[in-house]
Amino acid sequence: MAEFTAKDVMKLREQTGAGMMDCKRALVDADGDFEKAGELLRERGIAKAAKRASKIAAEGVVYALVEGKTGVLVEVNCESDFVAKGDKFHEVADAVAKQILAVKPADVSALLSSDMGGGRNVETYISEQVGIIGEKISVRRFTIYESAGFVETYIHMGGTMGVMLDFACPENETTKALAHDIALHTAFSKPAYLAKSEVSAETLEKEKAILKQEVLNEGKPEAIAERIVMGKINKFYEENCLLEQKFVKDDKVSIAQLIAQASKAAGVPVELKKFVFYVMGQGLEKKTEDLSEEVAKQVEAMKK
Repeated sequence: MAEFTAKDVMKLREQTGAGMMDCKRALVDADGDFEKAGELLRERGIAKAAKRASKIAAEGVVYALVEGKTGVLVEVNCESDFVAKGDKFHEVADAVAKQILAVKPADVSALLSSDMGGGRNVETYISEQVGIIGEKISVRRFTIYESAGFVETYIHMGGTMGVMLDFACPENETTKALAHDIALHTAFSKPAYLAKSEVSAETLEKEKAILKQEVLNEGKPEAIAERIVMGKINKFYEENCLLEQKFVKDDKVSIAQLIAQASKAAGVPVELKKFVFYVMGQGLEKKTEDLSEEVAKQVEAMKK
C-alpha cells in the first residue's frame, strides 16, 4: 500500500470538502492514490455533500422518540419543504434520534463523531444521505430526558414543532391523559419558564422597570405605581410560566391546578419536572436569492 501523510489528508479535504475521517478512509481504500481517493469520495456521495455545504438548511422536522423512561427531541434540517415531508428524510431523523438515545452524546459535535457501526460515524452517515437525497442535511439541536417517571412528547403538524415533558410520577391512564393535555397546551402557549422560581432576579427587575415606566407614562402617581406594577408582574408570570398559565381548554384553572386535580384523581403525587419545545427553523434564515442572482454568482465565480 502506498503511503500518504497528514498533509495529503488535508489536501484532499480542502479539494472535496469532505470530513477528515472520510478523506483518510478514502486514501486507505485507494492505496494512497490521491485521484482515486477523490473519485471514491464522489462515488460515496461525500464530495457531492460537500458541494452543498454553503446551502442554507432552513426546512426540516422536529422529531421525537421515547424508549422506556428516556426521550429525545431533535431538530434535523434540510433545504426544501418537499424533502422535509418525504419518507426518506424522516428515516434519517429517526436514525439520528435512535443514535442519540443509544449513545446519549453531550452535544451535536459529539453526536456527529459517534460510531454507528459498520465503520462509519453519524457525520459520514449524514453525508451519505445527502448524496442520496440531494440536499444539505444538518442536525441543529437535541434534548435528552431520562425520567424517574415517564416522558411525554407531542409533534405538531408533521414536525413543524415538538414538545417534550418530564413527569415524576407513575404512568397510568389519568397521568397519561394529563400529560397529553399539557403537551398540547405547551405547543399552543409556548411558555418561557416552568415556574416563577425560574425567572431570574435580573429579568424580573428589568421587567419591573419597564412596567413602572409604562405606569408613570399613563399618568399614574408614583405613590401607587409600585402596587400597580406588582399586579402586572403577576400577569407576566401568568403569561410566561407554564404552571401559572390558564389551561387552554379551560381558562378557569391554571396548569398547576390541573396537575393538583390529576394528583387527587390518580391517587399519587404528580409533578411536572421540566419541559422543552422546538419550533422548526426558528432563527434560521431561508435563502431568498432568485435564479438570475444565482446564475450571476456562478458566472462570476467561474471568472476567478
